[in-house]
Amino acid sequence: MFIIVLLLFLGVLFGANAYIFVRLMQALPTLPMVAKVLVGVCMGVATCSLFLSMALRGSTMPAALSRGLFQVGSVWLVFLLYMVIALFVVDVASCLRLTVPHGFWVALLLCSVVLISGHYRYKHPEVNVVPIIFDKAYDSAKPLTIVAVSDVHLGEGTGSEDLARYVDLINAQSPDVIVIAGDLIDNSVHPLYRDRMADELARLHAPHGIYMVPGNHEYISGIDAAARFIEGTPITLLRDSMVTLPCGIQLIGRDDKSNPHRSSLRTLLAQTDTEHPVMVLDHQPYGVAEADALGVDLLFCGHTHRGQVWPLTWVTDRIFEQSHGYRCWSHAHVYVSQGLSLWGPPFRIGSDSELVVFKIN
Repeated sequence: MFIIVLLLFLGVLFGANAYIFVRLMQALPTLPMVAKVLVGVCMGVATCSLFLSMALRGSTMPAALSRGLFQVGSVWLVFLLYMVIALFVVDVASCLRLTVPHGFWVALLLCSVVLISGHYRYKHPEVNVVPIIFDKAYDSAKPLTIVAVSDVHLGEGTGSEDLARYVDLINAQSPDVIVIAGDLIDNSVHPLYRDRMADELARLHAPHGIYMVPGNHEYISGIDAAARFIEGTPITLLRDSMVTLPCGIQLIGRDDKSNPHRSSLRTLLAQTDTEHPVMVLDHQPYGVAEADALGVDLLFCGHTHRGQVWPLTWVTDRIFEQSHGYRCWSHAHVYVSQGLSLWGPPFRIGSDSELVVFKIN
């Protein structure tokens, strides 16, 4: 099955490149043969760059080359998607005798506008403040601020400069507690050590603690290597374990679904005091209805990115019980974050980068 899916994906990639190449040659009929060959080679290299970067993750290749391969390849994938859509619209209009002058260049302009807008949305995360009122006893002498993030994906795409901006944004909310719902690390811990990202994470400040659960990308990068890196930061990694915050709220951190032997939510909840609020961190938002039925008071997840770029937003909205945002179920307050950063292509089209601030009153 995997081989079939892979072959289909590669076929779509080849077809998209061929379609754009043919339309470009039609727009530049006098281009010399040498230039045509060079354009074709460049398109092929761009297509392969992301896969090459992932295959060589953790290697000792120069930082500029590693980062360049990842960024060129990820940008090219989204460019292919939107350029094909734009050219298809232009070609359909031509079939309907609605001729678009300079169609290729019009399509390129439309694609560029969409990508620039999407990059801006990625670089400017929203701060979403969510007031929460529990109906269970806890120390509520003063409001509690929990800053919740997910899917930072530190690595070749999200580098140390991006991390510095995120740390400043998080600290600006004056958090009492910081929670991270997985995928702090992208594909390898190597760029995090190389670029000294632990130094930036050390600037995070929350008097009641900083807690994190693994995501599927901690497993992709190697869960043991990820855990060792996190040990060198102020972050406490929770894997099927619980801590009680000074205010009395109980925080359960689930291991990621990538671990087939992780504890069930029912087993973890058996360790809690049902008279006090329970907050659960779980990277992937599966079993939301079950968490609600079991009496979880606040559930925070990530993983979906809400598809990150349209039309994948439609897919995630149909796959998950709750693909993004806040919803109060019959009992549980549930928030599924679209992610503070993202994986791969640096664009948010139909989705938003976000930081969530829970105000527990």
